[in-house]
Amino acid sequence: MAILDERTLDFTSNGVEQTVRLGVRLGGMLEPGDTLCLSGDLGAGKTAFARGIGRGWGTAVRVTSPTFTLVNQYPRYDNLILYHIDCYRLESSEDAWTVGLEDIFADNGVFMIEWPERIEEWLPTQILWVHLAYLNETKRKMRFKAEGERPVELLKAFKRSAFGI
Repeated sequence: MAILDERTLDFTSNGVEQTVRLGVRLGGMLEPGDTLCLSGDLGAGKTAFARGIGRGWGTAVRVTSPTFTLVNQYPRYDNLILYHIDCYRLESSEDAWTVGLEDIFADNGVFMIEWPERIEEWLPTQILWVHLAYLNETKRKMRFKAEGERPVELLKAFKRSAFGI
């Protein structure tokens, strides 16, 4: 693990279970308006991490990749929604308009976006970026980078909860 500064954390996950557990910890800290951008190649572990986030968030529904539906909604007991948006199939940011991202971002939910680089001009300014990279069959490198005041606080809380630092 490497803490590069208060806005950045590098970590190597040693397996799917650990990646999910980290997602659970982060998911339990999310508040309405938080935006997570998950990036990385296919097979890097984004869906496993997202599954953990959903579990920690408190949804009773198993988080799956919305690659073909583009957006999955995961309600919680208090009627707040975790929006899981997969932009892999979007060819341009104009496509975001056709799937209703403007309306989704206007909601008071939590937003988890895979392949966010495809809709960069739609993204808010307050983001916790999580980049996952395939190292080998079990290991994944994870880099957390906070942009904005709330994401910095979220990352600090996550570091304390997950690593005791």
